[in-house]
Amino acid sequence: MTVILLRHGRSTANTALTLAGRTPGIGLDETGLSQAAALCSRLDGLPVEAVVRSPLLRCRQTIEPLAAAFGLEPVVEDGLIEVDYGDWTGRPLKELVSEHMWSVVQQHPSSAVFPGGESMAGMATRAVRAVRRHDRLLAEQAGRDVLWLACSHGDVIKSVLADAYGMHLDQFQRIVVDPASVSVIRYTTHRPFILRVNDTGGDLASLRGDPAGHAGTGAPGRSDSDAIPGGNVP
Repeated sequence: MTVILLRHGRSTANTALTLAGRTPGIGLDETGLSQAAALCSRLDGLPVEAVVRSPLLRCRQTIEPLAAAFGLEPVVEDGLIEVDYGDWTGRPLKELVSEHMWSVVQQHPSSAVFPGGESMAGMATRAVRAVRRHDRLLAEQAGRDVLWLACSHGDVIKSVLADAYGMHLDQFQRIVVDPASVSVIRYTTHRPFILRVNDTGGDLASLRGDPAGHAGTGAPGRSDSDAIPGGNVP
């Protein structure tokens, strides 16, 4: 099973340099709307069979054009929602950098708990569970490889990538996930393979599949232990 992790397009909070968190009504700015429209061309032809998204507006606006192009109804997944930043929500980033907790979030996020909000470790746990649950469910329903897409937020996607890398959460700030970027993980029985990270313009043709309809990251029926990034089999 292969999941495309899509971060929402640039939001009005990104432009204003504030921490949006779960603030209602934070949507895409003009650049973000353009990014959402451009994704339709970029992902055109990919055999995406399911679309899952965070419940927040900026993810809905990002995914709507794509879902319509794929002819799919997005599934809203609470496990993919943005971090609950608690008392930090809505504050300017220039103020937050002077807080002691900012250093903790940057250096030891596994121990960070936002005042009045959730912990980074708790966010990572529920995000990874959500992605793996959908991946497992789609595999069971289809009985074959399925390419699917999940639209979420920067820290959420970084935590899922860190899990796939086998990386401790304290290292996840080394990963960069820009607005409207694509990251791709191929899950197998034995281990995940990270195929793309923070891809904002590369060719995604390798995810379209071969003439027999097999995903470029491993054909249905193939032993997962033989699944090699790029689709090569020794």
